[in-house]
Amino acid sequence: MVRVIDVPAAYSLPELHLVLQVALGWTESHLHQFVARDLRYGVPDDDDWDDQQDEAGVRLRDMPALFTYLYDFGDGWEHDVEVLGPGEDEPGCRYGEGTCPPEDCGGPGGYADLLEALADPSHEEHEQMRDWVGNRLAAFDQAEADRQVRRMVGEVPASVRLVLDLAKEGVKLTPGGRLPRSFVRVVQEQRPGWAWSERPASIEDDLPPLSALHDQLRDVGLLRLHRGVLAPTKAAAENLDIVGRLRSWFPSGKFTTIVAEWTVATLTAAGLQSPEALAAAVFPQLGRGWESEAQPLTEADVRHMIYSLSPLLRGLDLVETDLRDWRAGPSARSLLSGTTIITACWS
Repeated sequence: MVRVIDVPAAYSLPELHLVLQVALGWTESHLHQFVARDLRYGVPDDDDWDDQQDEAGVRLRDMPALFTYLYDFGDGWEHDVEVLGPGEDEPGCRYGEGTCPPEDCGGPGGYADLLEALADPSHEEHEQMRDWVGNRLAAFDQAEADRQVRRMVGEVPASVRLVLDLAKEGVKLTPGGRLPRSFVRVVQEQRPGWAWSERPASIEDDLPPLSALHDQLRDVGLLRLHRGVLAPTKAAAENLDIVGRLRSWFPSGKFTTIVAEWTVATLTAAGLQSPEALAAAVFPQLGRGWESEAQPLTEADVRHMIYSLSPLLRGLDLVETDLRDWRAGPSARSLLSGTTIITACWS
């Protein structure tokens, strides 16, 4: 299995891990580790932390030209990574060959046994293995891999670009610390569906997605208030930094992140959904163990969480709503990394 991918040299190892997952065809279902010379980099683990360093602070440009990427310590998939040099202006998958083995097939040895059973109709496990594999041994599709790599690297939502551009020269906030009417009405012209009604908006809260987006952009350091004037920070000058900071608001494993990822993924796959149908589809995907006020999580709790996230999901162009109809927005596949992984697996 070979993949030639083009990603930013400034990528961190956790970001590189996610790109490798979609480029290779894995589903991010197991642990991973990077090995460079005698150093090991991975996710902090209380049970085995002395043996490796935290991968979060390491960039691709800090790694040697040759290193190893390990995935699924049980099956033991080992990938040789070679840095070929400067790439093109845009990310993507430039070349590839070879089918990705299905998850949990037993590693290289188990995969060889699987292929042998599939190739021989008289093999005693032929039918069983064919049923187990299903469609998980599809031939490598470079066009699809290229799309998935670009989605995982991410794109700045048009809504975020709109707000950052409007604030480019600085905008003086109201005494209450909110966006002025002139700013709000320009956004309303571009995003009329964000307003409570068709009447001209007077305050920021008349456009809930704008209000949520304003707060988030300040929280993640893309907008900064100085002496009453709001303006973009230096980080807002680079698309890679913008996407990274937006994603930082959705830390991996956090309940709200998981709900957001599955909500957007479900809408991407299923199309129009009512809030009730959406909650019913997301709830089974969350797994057991979640609680709300010391009680097991219910479908109603999930529906409430989806409603509470709605302004921000709309503000980030992840979701669009029209009364009872919810649909995936234009940034649905290219902002939340978890959603990108889920939809890649489904596709």
